[in-house]
Amino acid sequence: MHDPGVGRASGDLAGFRHEFYRCLTGRADALFELTDAVLCAEGPVRSLPELSLLAEHRRGHGGLYAGLAHGRIDVDRLRDAIVAGPLPRAADSRLVLAVDITCWFRPEAHPAPERVMCHAYGRNRNQHLAIPGWPYSVVVALETGRSSWTAPVDIQRLAPGADAATVTAEQLRRVVTGLITHGHWQPGDREILIVADAGYDGPRLAFQLTDLPVAVLVRMRSDRVLRRSTPPHTPHTVGRPRRHGREFAFGDPATWGQPDIAIDADTRLYGPAIVRAWNRLHPRLTHRTAWTTHVGHLPILDGTVIRLQVDRLPSGAIPKPVWLWHSRVDLDSRTVDLLWQAFLRRFDIEHTFRLFKQTLGWTRPKLRTPEQADRWGWLVLAAYTQLRLARRLAVDLRRPWEKPAPPDRLTPARVRRGFRHLRAQTGSPASAPKQTRPGPGRPTGRPNDRPATRHDVHVVTPATSKKTKPSTPRPRRTG
Repeated sequence: MHDPGVGRASGDLAGFRHEFYRCLTGRADALFELTDAVLCAEGPVRSLPELSLLAEHRRGHGGLYAGLAHGRIDVDRLRDAIVAGPLPRAADSRLVLAVDITCWFRPEAHPAPERVMCHAYGRNRNQHLAIPGWPYSVVVALETGRSSWTAPVDIQRLAPGADAATVTAEQLRRVVTGLITHGHWQPGDREILIVADAGYDGPRLAFQLTDLPVAVLVRMRSDRVLRRSTPPHTPHTVGRPRRHGREFAFGDPATWGQPDIAIDADTRLYGPAIVRAWNRLHPRLTHRTAWTTHVGHLPILDGTVIRLQVDRLPSGAIPKPVWLWHSRVDLDSRTVDLLWQAFLRRFDIEHTFRLFKQTLGWTRPKLRTPEQADRWGWLVLAAYTQLRLARRLAVDLRRPWEKPAPPDRLTPARVRRGFRHLRAQTGSPASAPKQTRPGPGRPTGRPNDRPATRHDVHVVTPATSKKTKPSTPRPRRTG
C-alpha cells in the first residue's frame, strides 16, 4: 500500500531543492552542485577540492572556489524556504526553539578580517581558552524524545563589537515572524518556547520579545540573586513605596522558603530528578550595562524559577543543580514538568554542531573573507535541511558492525549515506557545465607581489592588560 507520508516527504524534498536553486542568484550551478557533493560524499568532508572529484560535482575545483568567492545567495528567500517546510514539535504540540553560539576557530588566519576572541573549553577540566575565530548564532527547532535531529532555521555571524543579546533578539524576531507568516503558529496555539543557556540574559530577552507569542526558558548562573514580589503597602507609612520584595539567593537555601511546586521524577539518563519551582521572582534591574539606554522606570520582569537536581551525568562528573528562569508565572505542575524536560532537549543542538563540523565539513575550508564563510554556512544549513526532509525516504545502509535501526530512528549521518540514490530520484535543476579552458595563471618563477593584508583580532580589552584572578569571593549577581 502506498504511504501518503512518503509521497509528501518526496514532494517536500524535491520542492525544497528547486526553491534552493532559485535562491542562488550568482554562480548557482556551482553552489548547488557543491551542496550535492557535500551530501553525496563518502565519509566526512575533509577537503573542498576533493569534493570536485565526485560525480555529483561536474565542475573543476576552480569553479568550486569561484562559486564560494563570487557567488550570491538570497538569504531571506532561503530562510523562508526552510521555515515554510515541515518543522518538529514538542510533546504538547508547541514549537520549541533553541538558540546557541558556536565558533569557527581561525587562530592562524591572519589575512581573515573580522575575527574576534571566541570562548572555548580546554582539554583539562575547568580550563577556559580564548581563540580567534568567527562566532555564529544558530536557531534550531527541537524535537521530542530521544533523537539527535534538530531543524536549523537560521544562522548569523556576530560581527566585532556586536551585542550578542541584541543580535539574538533580532534573529529570533525574524524567525518567529517567519513561523507566523507560514502558518506554523496561529492565534489560539500555545506560545513558542525559546530555550537558551546561561550565556543569555533571559529577562532581557523576554522583554525584547514581549510583543511576540513567545515564552523564554533560560538557565541562570548559580550565584544569581532575584527578588520576590513587592509586599502590600502599609497605610500611613512615610517614604517611597517599595518596588522589590525579599531576596531569593540561589546559593543560600535559607532564602528559598517553601516551593510552590515540587516534582520527583525518574529519568533513564540522569537517574532520579528533583524539581522545585518558585513563583513570581524577578531580577533587580539597574541603569547600567544593557539597561543604560532604557528610558523611564525599569520594568519588573516576574517569572518562575525552577531548580533541577539530577542524580548522575553521562560523563561521570558530579552533577550540580541547574537553575532555570521562565518568563511566565502561575504555572501548574504539568507545565513545570514539561519545561525542565524541554531544557534537557536543548542539548540536542550540540549533536547538530558536531555534525556540521565533523561530518559536513562546515569549519574545514580555509576561506579568506567572512562573506565567504557566511555563504558556506548557508550551504551547509541547506544540506542539513535536505537530510531532514529525506529522513522518511532513506534506506538504512548500515555497516556490518552497526545495529539495525527502524526507518524513523536513522541518524543524520546514516540518512546521508543513501542520499545519492534519493538525489537521482529528485533530479537536479543545475545545468551542465560549459567547455572552458583554464587561465594561464601566474608565470613560473614569478613571486606573488601582492601579499594579502593582515588583520588584527578584535578584542574588548587592550592586549597589554593582564587580568589576575581575584582572591576574594565572586560578588552576588543581583541584576
